[in-house]
Amino acid sequence: MDVKSELKSIIAKKATTLKKVCELIEQKQNRKVVPNNITNKLRRSTIKFDEVQEILDVIGYHIEFVENK
Repeated sequence: MDVKSELKSIIAKKATTLKKVCELIEQKQNRKVVPNNITNKLRRSTIKFDEVQEILDVIGYHIEFVENK
């Protein structure tokens, strides 16, 4: 799966919306986060790693790198 599909899936599993996720980021980071901007970045595959981490953090997830065996 790509980042866009993964994030959408995780957000849906948490029974929330991207708009609510952006509101949580705004509260935590005290800066404006527009859902349309995030959607556009996901569509164009230009979202930054730290932005993905931020989204995952507010919904209770994190990125983990695991060595292949």
